[in-house]
Amino acid sequence: MSKDGLVVVGGGGGFIGGHLVAHLLAEGFTNVRSVDIKPLDEWYQVHEGVDNVVGDLKDLATCRRVCDGVRDVYQLAADMGGMGFIENNKALCMLSVLTNTHMLMAANENKARRFFYSSSACVYNADKQKSEDVVALKEEDAYPAMPEDGYGWEKLFSERMCRHFREDFDLQTRVARFHNVYGPWGTWDGGREKAPAAVCRKVIHAKATGNHDMEIWGDGKQTRSFMYVDDCVKGIRMFTEGECVEPLNLGSNELVTINGLVDIVEEIAGIKLDRHYKLDAPKGVNGRNSDNTLIQQHFGWEPSIRLRDGMERTYNWIAKEYNAKHGTSVPQTAAGESFATA
Repeated sequence: MSKDGLVVVGGGGGFIGGHLVAHLLAEGFTNVRSVDIKPLDEWYQVHEGVDNVVGDLKDLATCRRVCDGVRDVYQLAADMGGMGFIENNKALCMLSVLTNTHMLMAANENKARRFFYSSSACVYNADKQKSEDVVALKEEDAYPAMPEDGYGWEKLFSERMCRHFREDFDLQTRVARFHNVYGPWGTWDGGREKAPAAVCRKVIHAKATGNHDMEIWGDGKQTRSFMYVDDCVKGIRMFTEGECVEPLNLGSNELVTINGLVDIVEEIAGIKLDRHYKLDAPKGVNGRNSDNTLIQQHFGWEPSIRLRDGMERTYNWIAKEYNAKHGTSVPQTAAGESFATA
């Protein structure tokens, strides 16, 4: 496939979008347009050789402008964050439906070759996620529908729109259900960060201040799988170029409790903290894991970067950011030194 056709990444100034743009450039794509609503100096990554556009993709005219002449669209733009943000901003999350709708319309008008949509494991029926001893979620478990309120409904509705644009207009849509993506160059403080980044920040803060008291949302027994961003980006590209038209899980199946996640970061940092539990804080479902049967059947692959390895890279990057912000000197690990120069 020629790599000089226009590729548009919606949400390119965000966490996953920034990594995806870097990956496309590394693959040799020469005509990449990265679009995000944030001012350019707030983008997580800004890449040279890219048409970096500040614009609100909830606006149809903006979508038409940035998709003019497009070949492939990656729609990752959304108003979202960790559980604290999702549970307290349901209307804002739902407004991302406008972005998804208008990007689909603009891509279809420009006869795009492929349209990738980033959905979420939050689409899954909540009744199947009540126990920490979770049975891994299969793609069929999204129905009968009972997704996460707000954010999950927005994702599930937009999945259906992708399906109908494919059926009615032959726009070749591809959908991935992300399971808890983490890694460097993302949100690590301010209220929108997810559990891996929040845990890293809290442990780093303890090392910087000597205050070893740590608050954990929920009882710490809730179970999750976490996917390192490099695996996520590889899956995005694989799905987009593949022929599977139904939504697929894109997530690690390495299950861990939140307490276990804290254990990992404590071991990386060489510290033990005094944990206390905020039982009335937003904590999401009790258990969630990715069933990777279908992704293996279609692609012979699944996310495989070990949580311990990905968390060390994430910890080291956040330590560097924390030190720069607060004027501290929390050390990176030995692995962090090689990562920082990679």
